[in-house]
Amino acid sequence: QVQLVESGGGSVQAGGSLRLSCVASGRTFRNSAMGWFRQAPGKEREFVAAISWTGGSTSYADSVKGRFTISRVNAKNTLYLQMNSLKPEDTGVYYCADGKGYALGIAPADFVSWGQGTQVTVSS
Repeated sequence: QVQLVESGGGSVQAGGSLRLSCVASGRTFRNSAMGWFRQAPGKEREFVAAISWTGGSTSYADSVKGRFTISRVNAKNTLYLQMNSLKPEDTGVYYCADGKGYALGIAPADFVSWGQGTQVTVSS
């Protein structure tokens, strides 16, 4: 099972940007999709974005389309999430996740390994 470690979270004002990274260790990326989820206090974990093994296909939650970009560099075992035009409602703990297979999943059940999360706080 792959271990995932997120970084890049922090506190920003609305309209600002952050870039999250997720590095895999233990073994290299499998031939699987990867994804980002987030969880705000008192709310369930929700899908943010997903990317195929090759990076050729992506999927985004409607709430982040046009503002967030997911990408990956398989040679570096690293997944990224570029977040622009941040809003207070983007606040939460962001988790990266390793998919069960090739298909782009959007539900937590579609992923098998999770990082510990990184906090993102957006103030108005």
